[in-house]
Amino acid sequence: SNNNPYASFGATLARDEEQNLWSTPHDVTHTEADDDRVLYNMIVVRNQLDKDSEEWQKLNYDIYTLRQTRKEVRSRWKHILEDLGFQKEADSLLSVTKLSIISDSQNMSKARDILLKLLEETNIFPTSWELSERYLFVVDRLIALDAADEFFRMASAVYPKRPGGDRADEGPRAPQS
Repeated sequence: SNNNPYASFGATLARDEEQNLWSTPHDVTHTEADDDRVLYNMIVVRNQLDKDSEEWQKLNYDIYTLRQTRKEVRSRWKHILEDLGFQKEADSLLSVTKLSIISDSQNMSKARDILLKLLEETNIFPTSWELSERYLFVVDRLIALDAADEFFRMASAVYPKRPGGDRADEGPRAPQS
């Protein structure tokens, strides 16, 4: 009934779940980063299309793929954090919200350098990954805990980049002539 204030509750939950693309659903401190906006815009466009259309199916696949990739990257980071002894703290170290701050502005340059090294020298990120500001905050936290260098060493060991520039997450390639 239209008089029932809870009538649309399920729809609101589903919509909030889709819009909150990274953090825990209904997290009021959710930070919207560039990669969140890209995903959100894809969802908006998809929702305006006919579900039976080829464009809708392609966008739906792209949205699913992007979400799965982000989950995999987060899982890789969590795995390394847990191996470093941060079993109880891994989720909070990976949590980035509007309230998150860089602990020391002097660490920003070092955090960027480590993040770039992780991108270039390990397989912790997929080949097509664009660096997310979110992981800059995580690296900053690791610097503050004096664990950033150890994290990089562990990432290099667990997710090594293949010689010749191939990433470990890619299948075998045909020889180039």
